[in-house]
Amino acid sequence: MKQVVQNYKSGELAVLDVPVPGCKPGGVLVRSAYSLISTGTELMKVSEAGMSMLGKARSRPDQVAKVMQSVATNGVPATYRKVMGKLDSYTPLGYSLCGVVEQVGSGIDDVAVGDLVACAGNEHALHAELNWVPKNLYAPVPDGLAPRHAAFGTVGSIALQGVRQGEPQLGDVALVVGLGLIGQLVVQLLAASGVRVVGADPDPARCELAARLGATACGDPASAAVETAVAELTGGHGADQVYLAAGGGSNQPVELAARLSRDRGRVVDIGKCRLDLPWNAYYEKELDVRFSRSYGPGRYDPEYELEGRDYPIGYVRWTERRNLGCFLDLLARGRVDVAPLVSHVADFDDAVETYRRLKDGDLKAVAVLFRYPGQSGEAEEAAAPVVTVPAAKVRRTPARAVRTPVRLAFVGAGNYATSMLLPHLAQRDGVQLSTVVTTTALSAANAQRKFGFDGATTDLDAVLGDKSVDAVFVVTRHSSHAELTRKALLAGKTVFVEKPLALTEDELADVLTAVEESGNDRLQVGFNRRFAPLLNEAGKRFGARSGPASLRYLVNAGRLQHGSWYLRQGTEGSRFAGEGGHFIDTASWLLGADPVSVYAVASSGNEDLQVVLRYPDGSTATISYVTSGPAGFPKETLDLVADGKALRFDDFLRAAVYDGRRKRWVRSRLPKARDKGQNAELAAFIKAVRTGGPMPVPLESLAATTAATLAVPAALAGGAPVTLAGS
Repeated sequence: MKQVVQNYKSGELAVLDVPVPGCKPGGVLVRSAYSLISTGTELMKVSEAGMSMLGKARSRPDQVAKVMQSVATNGVPATYRKVMGKLDSYTPLGYSLCGVVEQVGSGIDDVAVGDLVACAGNEHALHAELNWVPKNLYAPVPDGLAPRHAAFGTVGSIALQGVRQGEPQLGDVALVVGLGLIGQLVVQLLAASGVRVVGADPDPARCELAARLGATACGDPASAAVETAVAELTGGHGADQVYLAAGGGSNQPVELAARLSRDRGRVVDIGKCRLDLPWNAYYEKELDVRFSRSYGPGRYDPEYELEGRDYPIGYVRWTERRNLGCFLDLLARGRVDVAPLVSHVADFDDAVETYRRLKDGDLKAVAVLFRYPGQSGEAEEAAAPVVTVPAAKVRRTPARAVRTPVRLAFVGAGNYATSMLLPHLAQRDGVQLSTVVTTTALSAANAQRKFGFDGATTDLDAVLGDKSVDAVFVVTRHSSHAELTRKALLAGKTVFVEKPLALTEDELADVLTAVEESGNDRLQVGFNRRFAPLLNEAGKRFGARSGPASLRYLVNAGRLQHGSWYLRQGTEGSRFAGEGGHFIDTASWLLGADPVSVYAVASSGNEDLQVVLRYPDGSTATISYVTSGPAGFPKETLDLVADGKALRFDDFLRAAVYDGRRKRWVRSRLPKARDKGQNAELAAFIKAVRTGGPMPVPLESLAATTAATLAVPAALAGGAPVTLAGS
């Protein structure tokens, strides 16, 4: 059989042919399906092996101490031969896998040949085609759990044991320092326990991933963002627990833990980081420092691990094996999701090259799996989904100023048009409501009577051919927006279309093709929130930023009444497809860029959505679109954190900007009046039409927001981020 090995003296990595291990009593012989590379522990070993002898000694002072003790006991020559012999031997790699039981040893009655098991141990769950695994280091895989996900069992047990040491309670606030593989799992386990989590890591991509997987806020520990988030969530008291899941030689994690812990908080060391505890800081808060010993009780006990002697559950509730089984159960029930952590799946035969790419930084990864012969790679190797953001190549027809008054035609006169748009336009100087077009004669007549249109008709072509009409408003049902917009653009009209611009990628492409063919890019989509006065004032007070931002947008959409046409998803698209662009546009406007990827998860029935957007500078925006909230709760609340500052926006009534210890309030000029920006949006649109100046929102941004909205179903279906790529 084949096995991955390393020579610690030379640093050589190899896939060797070695004998098949025997199936001893008290264990099972397991044929590997997938094994997991720990990008923390294993890469540290690989890196150490490439160091000089002095470098190795500096990195492992514990081993140097053993050598010195051996010199004192056995003398220099004998110790030298012993050390060189050990260094110049091949050692195994790996400690977490999933495979199929091939042979059962005597004394084993809980699994049978052919069963799928997850295995643990740096001597028994190796990167090898076959492993002998003792009873207390394997656990049966629940039905329905994919083998590639069950291969995370060991690292999941490490994270689970760390969380148990912290003793979290519902409502606690925890800080996780280090968002590598273990840190990402700790975040999910804490979130599943009802804990609000703040993550700290200098890598913006890891922060985005943690936010997607349940963290309330994340940021670079060197910035003020993490401290601000902890203070905000705890009322300034500090985190209940700090989990150190970082590695390396920096003492920053333990210093950060002291600074951000509450009085008598708990600090749990899970990773292998420097632990020079600042005495005064830990003493004054009387911090409880705890160590988490790998997979849990039983670890390093040969009687437990090798001889199968279990600890009575009445005395030791969670052992290594029980932790392993618990984590597999959480995976199977969807309480923890490891799929987003898998950055790469490599064939086992390519192990050496995979380690090289990881070590050299060519392969950036949180988790990497080896796939063994006989395992289909279709699911793992499928290309990441991509949604194209089409770009119109326009030879623009120069826009001309128009005579006052600006003549407007309306296509559609439903509830939104008559309640949110026409009341503003009917009272605006320099605007003339020319013609209203509806599918039924009576609705056109009603709109004409109420708002003073010059004419009413059901003939769209006649309106589009009327050269006296300067701009057309498309305010119909969602399924007709793209086609009506396309026709109006080809007719040379300036177009205001209510959201959404399109319900499919093909519809979006058709609209932009019309722009190219006509040279007419005079288009505005009704994304009004970026024009809201209160939000603009709050944004000005927040000011410019230099680092990446974290934005959270909660939309309490509420349930629709029975019979609403919004429920006709077959023809009108999903509810989020209809209005989600509002919130994506607002986030992109606040962050000053268009998103580059979209990830989404949904509750059962896809009624409540979590949409995570990533931006070019590492900023992230999480949009929580929920229909299950109470009617009395604010519909829209938004938090923006960056550079040690925070903006809190509360449903278009009030906002606050936090800068250090200062808090500045911004309030609506009219109490209880929610100005969502429609009037200012219409003013900007009319000005652009009248003067021939640029449209209020660039066409590229409208296309990017629409593409991001359309990417949400693909992200839900694929369970992975969707890349937004230019055409």
